[in-house]
Amino acid sequence: METIHRIVIPGYTNPKTGKRHEEQKRFVESATKRKIVKAGRRGGKTIGCGKIALHGFRDGKRVLYGAPTVEQVGAFWHFINTVLEPVISEKILFRDKNLHIIEVPNTDIRIKAKTAWNADTLRGDWADILILDEFQLMNEDAWEIVGAPMLLDNNGDAVFIFTPPSFRMRGVTKAFDPRHASKMFKKAQKDTSGRWEAFHFTSYANPFIDERALDEIAIDMTQLAYKQEILAEDIDDVPGALWTQAIIDNTRVSEAPRMKRIVVGVDPQGKKKDSSETGIIVAGLGYDNHGYVLADYSINARPEGWAESVTQAFEENEADRVIAEKNYGGDMVKSVIQSAGPNLPVRLITASRGKTIRAEPISFQYEEGNVHHVGIFPKLEDEMCTYTPGSGWSPNRMDALVWALKELLPIKGRVSSSPVKLGEPRPID
Repeated sequence: METIHRIVIPGYTNPKTGKRHEEQKRFVESATKRKIVKAGRRGGKTIGCGKIALHGFRDGKRVLYGAPTVEQVGAFWHFINTVLEPVISEKILFRDKNLHIIEVPNTDIRIKAKTAWNADTLRGDWADILILDEFQLMNEDAWEIVGAPMLLDNNGDAVFIFTPPSFRMRGVTKAFDPRHASKMFKKAQKDTSGRWEAFHFTSYANPFIDERALDEIAIDMTQLAYKQEILAEDIDDVPGALWTQAIIDNTRVSEAPRMKRIVVGVDPQGKKKDSSETGIIVAGLGYDNHGYVLADYSINARPEGWAESVTQAFEENEADRVIAEKNYGGDMVKSVIQSAGPNLPVRLITASRGKTIRAEPISFQYEEGNVHHVGIFPKLEDEMCTYTPGSGWSPNRMDALVWALKELLPIKGRVSSSPVKLGEPRPID
């Protein structure tokens, strides 16, 4: 045990410039039970994780580090090995390269690194210190269902590290809510118990990288991406987007009233099946003549797969009609849907105008307080609040929402259009 106390953990000063990474020092040496760090790319987050792990290991603790991918785990593992190599070479520590474990033999003292997309990939362990890196890409259950209980026996510590993801990066997250890390950060900032501490710094805080290189990168990035990825700013509102989160939140409800009509809007995915989804949104028209977003059944699947999801949405919500865009697939869209649900009434729509022109009158209905989300739909709302004209990507969930609400609501607002007649009331059970 005395030997591991001789482990030399690198400091915070760049020997070439004499500059110190004060921000890294602050979060590494904080004694808070729960720490969350929001920092820019190449800001020194993962190395900071390594230093926290080494300090804990040297103090006789069991450390578990998790990151979403093997590549992300690799950076942490390389740093830990570099620091511990002198002690490992003396055969004082045991190392399993395949399992990414370094431990003091015959004790519980160890550092382990593993991939952790979600609860299942994190299971089967316990720790005194749990570190979740790139937390914004993980499913919430990695912490809430598995991570937190790991710390119960020894009242352990937890560290959460993240960079606010660019809006298109949110598409690769495994989270139910792509902004869960940002929301945790805001809660930590407001914590007055002393249990939580929040840290925020930019890529420029790292004295081990060249500021000139960062300035060069800025030239190649959009202003929005630069703010998110380098300055580590959470951007809630995107300039040019038709919706803001505040507009959606202001009219959100927890329960839906009785409906006159319910429809399922469908926007079939395009040719790139590996990178897009079929948007399947259920919406209803209440007796107050307001629109209500009821459910999101969107899925990335082959035609027979998303057709089954459409059928499920129709049946579970007792819908009246399916409204489907036919631009990708033509009349085959209807036949695909009715192959899964032979009795489904399907009306095909041709998208003859751009997404923004179609969506703008629906956005106006939200602004007027005429549309309500029944509960929270993180992925749908993320598309709504981030899509701008010329974005170069297809917001399938948003499109499906627009088709459904155009069927239900009278069209009025900034874009001139002939009003449509409200649907006939559904019989009251």
